[in-house]
Amino acid sequence: MTETAENITETTTTEPLSTPMSIGVEAYISPEYAKAEGDKLWAKVWQQVARVEEIPKVGDFLTYEVVNDSIIVVRTAPDTIRAYHNVCAHRGRRLVDTPAGAHDARGQARQFICGFHGWRYDLEGNNTFVAEREDWTCGLTERNDGLNHVKVDTWGGWVWINMDPEAEPLRDYLEPAASLLEHFELEKMRYRWRKWLTFDCNWKVAFEAFMETYHVPYTHPEFTNFGSFLGWARQQGKHSNIGYDAPKGMEENQAKLRVGGGADARISTATLQNFTWENANTNTTRTLVDVANRLVDELPEGTPSAEVLRYWLETSRAEDQARGVDWPKVEPDVVAKAGTAWQIFPNFQIGHAVNNMLCYRFRPFGADPDKCVFEAAVFELFPEGQEPETEWEYTPVGDPGWRTVLPQDFDNMAAVQQGMKSRGFSGPKPNPYRERSVVNLHHGLAQYMGTGEPHDLV
Repeated sequence: MTETAENITETTTTEPLSTPMSIGVEAYISPEYAKAEGDKLWAKVWQQVARVEEIPKVGDFLTYEVVNDSIIVVRTAPDTIRAYHNVCAHRGRRLVDTPAGAHDARGQARQFICGFHGWRYDLEGNNTFVAEREDWTCGLTERNDGLNHVKVDTWGGWVWINMDPEAEPLRDYLEPAASLLEHFELEKMRYRWRKWLTFDCNWKVAFEAFMETYHVPYTHPEFTNFGSFLGWARQQGKHSNIGYDAPKGMEENQAKLRVGGGADARISTATLQNFTWENANTNTTRTLVDVANRLVDELPEGTPSAEVLRYWLETSRAEDQARGVDWPKVEPDVVAKAGTAWQIFPNFQIGHAVNNMLCYRFRPFGADPDKCVFEAAVFELFPEGQEPETEWEYTPVGDPGWRTVLPQDFDNMAAVQQGMKSRGFSGPKPNPYRERSVVNLHHGLAQYMGTGEPHDLV
């Protein structure tokens, strides 16, 4: 179906950041900027570090690293999670070492013991042993011999940390994303797979490769065989979200679970689902694929696209429910407003749907502006107790485990980082409608960094 200005449900003329703007390259390539991020940005923002179910038992812990900071996240009681700076109060040795090549360190502990001089800390962060403590003659107290706490909270099934003791509450920080996304019950989803790698580009270059749909027809031209994939991006406070334009009467087709385009939506939806499953292994489930493959047999030729979409989703919902998987019921207007993905400032993307999600996290690799840590994870609703066992798999560029779609994005990421350094490049000029999320990211960064505010394109 061809989409025109008359049948698009949203307008763009009055939305924030909708005028043409340009961004400087300092945030992408400057060593000084990269070093300053540690103090000005990462020490001040809420960051998603893990899923709650990754530390289910008392004493289960894992570590999270960003720039020069390492954080221990540990379950201290059945209903309590705490976080500490991963450093001994004595001489600064890390208490928990990340194994070479590992995504993080994790395990089970009743206490944390420094490998240098044996200082010990309980799960509450209290110092429980100092060899020859009497030598300090009352100099060591609870104020200086324990672990430094880090703010921690949970939302959406994730654990979040903030190193700023004065930080606003997590829920306040996440709005309006939290209120819209809570309808999707993300906390009930579990990993289907998760992969990570270090990549030769700045973390912002990596993030920006996934926060807009403007690139889809050109980076992933094979998807144009299944319909239009042009969409919108909106500022949502410090965050943003993206979705697809949809004709009137099909507002729910702004969501991730979309009907195929073309003359016969039954056929194109099945073809799209099969292609996505085989070439990306994201944004769909086996149930959705199987039901899509039956559409041509179960619906008459000429069935309108809107009816194909509703039949496909309703049938898939019913078949999942029969096997113990209950999708949340989300009203169409909420689906339309929520779009397909949220960019949670500064470095996390939630690509949500009612029964699955694709999430990305982007972190600097130390203070090197030309490298980052890139993580991708697919989640799904499973019958209770039947979720697969997964772990973070290091999957380098070129590994067939990435299938065929994500490597197309990887090609752009490395090339953009190189191009940013060209004397002939004056800075990014995002599409004012489809790439507003990119401008909003840098608008937010400038509030923390004190530099790099996007400016009018002249």
